[in-house]
This record gives sequence, structure tokens and C-alpha cells, in this order.
Amino acid sequence: MYKKKVAFYTIGCKLNYAETSTIARKFSNLYYQHVPFKSHADIYVINSCSVTKNAEIEFKHIVRFAVKKNSKAFIVAIGCYAQLNPKEVSSIIGVDLVLGYEEKFKIIDYINREWKKKYYAKIISKEIYFPSFSIGGRTRSFLKIQDGCDYKCSYCIIPMSRGPSRSDSIENILKNILFLFKKGVKEIVLTGINIGDYGKNIYVGNRRLYSFFDLIQAIDKIQEKVRIRLSSIEPNLLKDEYIEFLSKSKRFVPHFHIPLQSGSNDILMRMHRRYRRELYQKKVKKIRDLMPDAYIGSDIIVGFPGETHKHFLETFHFLKKLEISSLHIFTYSSRPNTKSSLIQENIYKKIQWKRNQILRILSEKKYRFFCKKQINTKKIVLFENNYHNKEYLYGYTENYIRTKIPLNLYNSSIYENTLQDVLLTKVDKDGIMIAKPIN
Repeated sequence: MYKKKVAFYTIGCKLNYAETSTIARKFSNLYYQHVPFKSHADIYVINSCSVTKNAEIEFKHIVRFAVKKNSKAFIVAIGCYAQLNPKEVSSIIGVDLVLGYEEKFKIIDYINREWKKKYYAKIISKEIYFPSFSIGGRTRSFLKIQDGCDYKCSYCIIPMSRGPSRSDSIENILKNILFLFKKGVKEIVLTGINIGDYGKNIYVGNRRLYSFFDLIQAIDKIQEKVRIRLSSIEPNLLKDEYIEFLSKSKRFVPHFHIPLQSGSNDILMRMHRRYRRELYQKKVKKIRDLMPDAYIGSDIIVGFPGETHKHFLETFHFLKKLEISSLHIFTYSSRPNTKSSLIQENIYKKIQWKRNQILRILSEKKYRFFCKKQINTKKIVLFENNYHNKEYLYGYTENYIRTKIPLNLYNSSIYENTLQDVLLTKVDKDGIMIAKPIN
């Protein structure tokens, strides 16, 4: 029997990667052959993003790539872009089927049946939740614990593309963690759209059944030697009691990603963020007091409508003094049907680009400074599987420092997908830590 070749491509966040992996597992090996996206395939599934205009442009580029590989291939669009604008996505040359949030988890049904139209995308219900996790090809797994968002940040399209906040049960999350551990996964990243809001939709009568604190306490009791990371968590939801608990945790690593978006309170108000920079500063100090070596990453948006030079300088100087480890810099991208898209005070692209570059340089300096402080300290590195590199084997420390060991000195097969004690010795020109295993 001929097995149809199917290939997958993911644009966007860790949550998308978790869902792509879950959807890919629905294509049984009995009937389908999974191949790399760069290969000739009969079916291409592209998981899209709509956070920025560039993500939508990338989607169109990937569709063209698939068409060039096989002009007769069946191309399926899923993800946020597909949910938000199914009609627009379906009009892109090469796209054969568009599936929204709920429909993408029933992808086999849609592919196998006589479909009458090109796109399907229902409004996302607060009752609908699909557990997801990634597995295979990576040493770590992304595990979805929560989806959707009830926040109304003025620039953000995610509540429209992902729906209201809803969560998985603690029992199911623990079951999935144990399943992944038994499959050889050594590190799990808890992902979601707004993970600090975990449990918001789960009630018994009028009583909320779970909170985020309940979840992390339950996970920390797991006996298996698996390490857990948190993905991005809002500063106003990162309570002091969480930080105190995580500082003593047996399973959670000292790694935080806390979006700031702007160091100017005026801009934070325009963004409709639920905190001010003083709160953010307190959270960073709390972490540093309890976990001096913790990695703290942040997100910043530059060029938000009405961001003056003074506002940008406020952000720059605030970040410069802040004891964080690195920054993810995003240039503001106007999204349809958001409140910020109605603001007329747009910033010239040249100015946006310049501000982006200034903060990227600051981020590189901060990360290198953070790494240098770790030299001559002992850490635990999870080494990755080595598919191509002949010089080094790479991995991450518990506090998220990219680390490598030279293969001319160490046998990669011994260290791949293992947690190893190492001594950090030097930071190379690319900002990667060189280490020496401690036997």
C-alpha cells in the first residue's frame, strides 16, 4: 500500500510547536510517511502565526516553497492566521484547506472526507480545550497547560485568534509529564498563552478548583528526575509566593521569562498592560535576592504608536539598570481590530529599526555579562542529540546558558540527551559557553 508523504512546518510560539507535534501524531505511520518539510510531500501542513504582519508574510513564503516542491501537493493551513482570517488564507494560491482552532485537531477527518468548502473556522468556545505536547527530535518537550487570554492589551490580536483563557486539569498535566519522562524526555517547558492565569476557567460550583500555585506545587512532588521550565509569565501574575516556592523547588529550574513591553509607564498605559514598571522592578529584585544566578528574559516592543524619543530613553535607561539576562525585541506591528491600530501617532519605520538595534546591542551586552558571571561555576547541562555538528555537542544549563563541549575531547554518544555536571570555563565570540564535564 502506498503511504502518502506528509510534512509539517511551524511558525510562531512554543505553543504552536506543541500543537504541531500533537497534530502530526494523528497521521498514523500505517497510512502516512512523515518526511522533512524540505522534502517532496503529498501533504504539507503549515501551522501559522498572526502576532505580526511578518509572520503572515512568512506563511505565504512557506506556501510558495511547498508549491515549488510539489505543485500537486495538498496544502493545509492551520494556526492563528487560519483562525483569524480563514477566507483570506484560503485565497492564497496553493492553499487547499484552512482549518481553525477546533477543526485542526480533527484534521484527518477533513482530509479524508469530501469537503464542500475551502475553509472551516468556528468561534472558539471557552469550553473547548485540546491538550498538546511536543515529542521526538528534541531533548525537551513543550507541554501546553493553558490556552487563550482574557487580557485586552491594545496591540494584541491573540485573544481573537486563541479565544478566552482556559486550562488543562492538573491530573492530565501530571499524566502527560510522566508519559514524556517514560519516553526519555529530560526537560519539559510548560507553555500557554497566559500561564499565570492557569485554572481560571475550572470551577466546581462557584469555587475555583485550581490555581497556578496548585499546579507548580503538584508538579514539584514528582519523583522522576525531570526538570521543568516555565515559559513566559506576566509580571502581575508572578506572585512573590511563587518566586519563593520556585527558589526552593526540586524540579523547576531558575529560569524566568517576564514580558515588560515598555519601560515607560505612559506607554504601558497606552498598551493597556496591567502593571507599571515599578512592579516589574520589584519582581526582578525578588528573583535576584533569592536566585542570584537565575536567568531572567524579557520582551520589549519598540515603536508603539506615540512612543516619543523621551519614552524610548525611559525604556533604555530602565533596562540598562535592570538585572535581567537578555531581551527579545519586537518592532510594533499594527494588527487589525486592535485598539492600538486606531492610534494615529505612528512611528517612522526607520526610527523603529534604530530603536530595535539599540536594544539588541544592549541585550547582547547583558547576556554576555550574565554568562561571564557564571564562569568557573558548576552547572547541570542537558546535552542535545547531535545530528550534524562534528565539532561540538550543545546543550543548556539549568539557568538557560547555551553551552558546548568539544567533540575531539568527548564522545558525543555518551552525553547525548543526558543531564551532566559541568564546569563552565569560557564564553566564546558567539556568546556560547564552553564547558568541561565533571566525571
